[in-house]
Amino acid sequence: MLRFKIGLLVGGCLIFLLSACSVVPVEPDARYSRAAMLHLYELEHWSFEGRLALTGEGDPWSANISWDHSPDAEKIRLSGPMGQGAVVISLADNVVTIDRGGDDVQSSTQPEEFIKRQLGMLVPVLSLRYWVVGLPEPSVSYKETDAGFNQAGWLSEYKQMQSVDNSTMPHKMTVMNKQVKLKLIIDRWVVNDVKKN
Repeated sequence: MLRFKIGLLVGGCLIFLLSACSVVPVEPDARYSRAAMLHLYELEHWSFEGRLALTGEGDPWSANISWDHSPDAEKIRLSGPMGQGAVVISLADNVVTIDRGGDDVQSSTQPEEFIKRQLGMLVPVLSLRYWVVGLPEPSVSYKETDAGFNQAGWLSEYKQMQSVDNSTMPHKMTVMNKQVKLKLIIDRWVVNDVKKN
């Protein structure tokens, strides 16, 4: 009988303590705002790690992605679970190189057409280097939307943003046209080296 009463007392205390805890609401990250991100055009170096899903013309596929950007080169690494089947896409001076490991390295001076042949779907990699940061390509006209922009026949939408240092950067985004839809979740940004005037 005493054991039963102690059990009731302990259970009652736990219920009281749990009911006293309050749930702190998580504030949503800022909405997409191109105007608030214009300073990001000045970034010389950035990188991110995340997850990518591509659906459209060919078989759908997904991969882990890491992207390193510098003023004169892009390096994109796509891999499956545990880093299996890694492909490294390098872009410098409008020359794209795809390295599948071993001696399987191929290059082309037509980046987007070459990547389409290799991956099975068109990926606008030249523009994507701006879009992943949340900005339209500066040399091409665009039209703003509520959550992004239309540019060169592609719609970029920023579903969720995240705070990175003193900036707001994309966390969840989609890039799509009538044939292809690319979903990107960026888990980790590294942003540095803003140009000094």
